[in-house]
Amino acid sequence: MIISAVVLLAGVLWVVMIFNNLIKLRNQVANGYKQIDVQLKRRCDLIPNLINSVKGEMKFEQSTLERVIQARAAAMSAGASGNMNEILAKEGSLTQALGKLIALTENYPSLKANESVKTLMEELTHTENQIGFARQFYNDIVTRFNTEQQVFPNNVVAPIMGFTGAVLFELPQDSRDREAPKVDLAV
Repeated sequence: MIISAVVLLAGVLWVVMIFNNLIKLRNQVANGYKQIDVQLKRRCDLIPNLINSVKGEMKFEQSTLERVIQARAAAMSAGASGNMNEILAKEGSLTQALGKLIALTENYPSLKANESVKTLMEELTHTENQIGFARQFYNDIVTRFNTEQQVFPNNVVAPIMGFTGAVLFELPQDSRDREAPKVDLAV
C-alpha cells in the first residue's frame, strides 16, 4: 500500500513538473511574440516620418513611397488579426518595400546629407536589427517549446493537458518576399 502511494505520488509530481515546464515555455513564447510586436510597432511609427522627410526630394519615386505606405497599412491591420501567416506575409512585404526605399535614398545626395533623414534611417536600421533579433529569440523558444511537447514521455502528457505546438516566424516557401528587393535606377 505504501509502495503504491509512493509510486502514485511520484507520478503526480512527474506530471506537475512536465506541466510547469510547458507553462514556462508557453509564457516565454508569448513574451517572444510580444517583443517582435513591439519592434514592428516601432517600425510602423518611424515610417510616416521617413516618408514625410523624403517625399519632397523623391517626387518621381511616388510609386515607391505609395508601396511603403500601403505595405505599412497592411502590416498594421495584419497585426491586429493575430494570424501568424498573415502577419508574416504583410511584414515581409513591408520589409521589401522599405528595402527598395532605403536603396533609392542612396541615389539622392541631398537626402543623404539631410540630418533628419539620416537619423530616421539609422533608427529604422536599428529597429530592423531589433526585429531580426526578436524573431530569432522567438523561433528559438518556439523550437524549445515544440520539442518539449514532442519528446517522450511529454508527448503523451502534453496533449492531455491541452498544449499544442507554436508556429515559427518564417516566410512561406512560395513567398515573393524571399527575393532580394529589385531596384532599377535607370529611369
